[in-house]
Amino acid sequence: MSDLSSLKIPSMRSKVSAEEWQARVDLAACYRLIALFDMNDLIYNHATARVPGEEGHFLINAYGCAYEEVTASSLVKIDLDGNIVLDSGTGYGINQAGFVIHSAVHRARHDVGCVIHTHSPAGMAVSALECGLLPITQNAMFFGEIGYHDYEGPAIDLDEQARLVRDLGANSALILRNHGLLTAGGTVCEAFVVLHWLERACQAQLMAQACNTPLRHPPKTVIDITADRYKPGQRRKITELEWPALLRMLDRRDSSYRD
Repeated sequence: MSDLSSLKIPSMRSKVSAEEWQARVDLAACYRLIALFDMNDLIYNHATARVPGEEGHFLINAYGCAYEEVTASSLVKIDLDGNIVLDSGTGYGINQAGFVIHSAVHRARHDVGCVIHTHSPAGMAVSALECGLLPITQNAMFFGEIGYHDYEGPAIDLDEQARLVRDLGANSALILRNHGLLTAGGTVCEAFVVLHWLERACQAQLMAQACNTPLRHPPKTVIDITADRYKPGQRRKITELEWPALLRMLDRRDSSYRD
């Protein structure tokens, strides 16, 4: 068995295109941000990003790296069937079961550049509620439509992929019943910001329900107006505003994700 006590990862920058390197930096930043906002689950779950210019290839974390140590060079390039196209040399390989959910979305949704799946406590709690996510906060109303997928056990069966894609539909978020959360975006930033809003909506809902007093439900007209005003092209400028600010925040703490 390899000695994995310390990661020795040679730089991948000279081995990939400039476009892929930027995708690697963004995805590594996404992993660090998930850890920073306490949405990670040890070495499990995944954030994946499509490789620009390479149909059917996407990047995923090495199975054994903590989110806070993921770097641009440690990411592994795989195809839609889970085959390794370009290894990072960590010695970890990938979680074969983990790619099932992500490859399903990347294969079916060509508008999606990044997929994130988490097991945060708040996300798992809301996924176990019969009511699901309630539109009782602005964050929750952000979504308008949200998909739900019934739990079928650990996602290792390929035949579940069709049902995952069906339940996600054209939405940017999916609640995996009794399991966790999934978001999809055209860019890494979009997927992360949607996840952040979804996570905060789950947290706020649980806090409100814990007060054991009647909840205030806005009228449907207000819910619909709010969702419409948060659609792309309306008020949101995802990637123009959030991402540079988030990267600056990471750089002030630890810029090694760029390596």
